Amino acid sequence: MKKLEEYVRSIPDFPEKGIIFRDVTSVLQDKDGLRMSIDQMQALVADEDFDIVVGPESRGFIFGVPIAYNLNKGFVPVRKKGKLPCETIEMEYALEYGTATIEIHKDAIKPGQRVVIVDDLMATGGTIEAIIKLIEQLGGVVVKSIFLMELEGLNGRARLNGYNVESVIKYEGK
Repeated sequence: MKKLEEYVRSIPDFPEKGIIFRDVTSVLQDKDGLRMSIDQMQALVADEDFDIVVGPESRGFIFGVPIAYNLNKGFVPVRKKGKLPCETIEMEYALEYGTATIEIHKDAIKPGQRVVIVDDLMATGGTIEAIIKLIEQLGGVVVKSIFLMELEGLNGRARLNGYNVESVIKYEGK
């Protein structure tokens, strides 16, 4: 069987020259790659004491829901502004070119709940930093954030200093 890294398609010069795009769809479309990615991410939280999984749309849903299901936990979606139907709280955060706003239902996290955040990729850490702020605003405690892939050259861990962060695959560049 191949190593998980071998399922990730690397596309040079996308979206701009000098960038190597790490494509998660090639992992998802292969039954072995998909199983291996879920299993290896889940192993990162196997010994954690937590109550609920949180994942940002859309790839955080893809990886977070099966992990929550396998570990008999609930799942809370974090979505782009305007996509959740009930009362929400929101957080704006910086992107490379502009800003974005994410939301979570106001009643999604109970005070004291221990939370694991799951997503496919950590780049600059901005999205996860915003999610952590939302969870803490609701009284939750982030015990760990896990990722399938991490682009170490973008220094996302620096934004998440003081939080437990782990990735299955680490790429040195951007």
